[in-house]
Amino acid sequence: MTTHYIDITLLPDPEFSHAHLLGALVAKLHRVLVQGQNTDIGVSYPQHTSQPLARRTLGVVLRLHGTPEALQRLMAQDWLKGMRDHTQVAALRPVPADAQHRTVRRRQFKTNADRLRRRRMQRKGETAEQAAAAIPSSVERRPDLPFVQLRSSSTGQPFCLCVEHGPLLTQPIPGTFNAYGLAHEATVPWF
Repeated sequence: MTTHYIDITLLPDPEFSHAHLLGALVAKLHRVLVQGQNTDIGVSYPQHTSQPLARRTLGVVLRLHGTPEALQRLMAQDWLKGMRDHTQVAALRPVPADAQHRTVRRRQFKTNADRLRRRRMQRKGETAEQAAAAIPSSVERRPDLPFVQLRSSSTGQPFCLCVEHGPLLTQPIPGTFNAYGLAHEATVPWF
């Protein structure tokens, strides 16, 4: 159960954008969660907004959720090395008693028909025409969700981690979180 939280706020930097710093912060968090095989740390982005002009930003605050023990264990590791000049880490605090809850999950989209066709040609040995017939351009979707730009540690390829905030709920739903601190069913407090 996520009873406590820690806010990590990105500080203004003349050399790096908030988007770049958030990507670096999320990548570091991902690595430490993978190494520790943590499934008890959730994240949220409390400055996420659905305003049309700011829709695709997650804001400058990464909020970690968990039990006091799980959060203290995470913060005892030196995973913020290299980010300390770019962040302000708040103290561990209890979640407000009247907080609502919501899921914060990853959404993946098939966004590039050409890439999908090339993959199909490699996997199935098809010609470009066969792959184009099997994968029409209509499969492409343009996500309008906020995202953080990351780089795959296995392939080195850049990708967008799109984040979707679910509806507000009055009761928490327990569960586990993935190596990005996201979950399809488990909720985090929202306040």
